Amino acid sequence: MPDMPVSNSGAMPGWPRPPACLRAYDLGRPPNGARIAVAGLVILRQRPGTAKGVIFLTLEDETGAINVIVWRALYERFRRAVIAGRMLHVTGRVQRESGVTHVIAEIVEDISPLLDRLLAAPKEAPLSPAPVGG
Repeated sequence: MPDMPVSNSGAMPGWPRPPACLRAYDLGRPPNGARIAVAGLVILRQRPGTAKGVIFLTLEDETGAINVIVWRALYERFRRAVIAGRMLHVTGRVQRESGVTHVIAEIVEDISPLLDRLLAAPKEAPLSPAPVGG
């Protein structure tokens, strides 16, 4: 996976966002069925016994929550990212039903290494010279 730049767009400066990802706040904009990409921290994983192998993920970006559905066949293909990823990049289709918006996953990528950038110590600003002749 290519190195993805840290973007200063959106609500939080320095929030790591892969290029061309839609923010949670903007999920209402594309039409039903549109192919989009989203990214966020994994805040919830659910695999109900009655869901026949379907995984429900909730991602969170700087603007809100994103509901993601991962079908069984796709889960098998991207199992490691779905199970272990702390931050995911998901490409899929918008589905709106009964006032709820989901992303039906087609590709799931673990982008957790971007979180390390948030933990990295910021570079110290150079010291300003002392005023002369005060």
